[in-house]
Amino acid sequence: ETAVRPAPPAAAAVPAASPLKDVFFDFDKSNIRDDQKAALNDNVAWLKGNSRVKLTVEGHADERGTAEYNLGLGERRAKAAKDYLVAAGIAADRVATISYGKERPFVLGHDESAWKWNRRGHMVITGQ
Repeated sequence: ETAVRPAPPAAAAVPAASPLKDVFFDFDKSNIRDDQKAALNDNVAWLKGNSRVKLTVEGHADERGTAEYNLGLGERRAKAAKDYLVAAGIAADRVATISYGKERPFVLGHDESAWKWNRRGHMVITGQ
């Protein structure tokens, strides 16, 4: 199996490799897992050191479920990640959210080995 990640949209202000880390979720859940808090804390530290950076948290789901349901789930995941960042001191107006549901898988595949990577909040730097 080959893992394929969609190419990010081209934008002059976005570095080639983001220093921000994604956060992953359990099946049909939008709560932040304990094992994902370190990644979010790393993001908080980086964002505090780069106070002009704005980002979008993209909420994603695996392929199971309807498109409509997964859009809602992706939005709840993105909001959970944003809420964590804001609670840790990042200004809310620096963090936007969007949901792509199951439309932009990180890993192609039809089993848990792919699905676990697709249930995520993806952090995208959108400007300074």
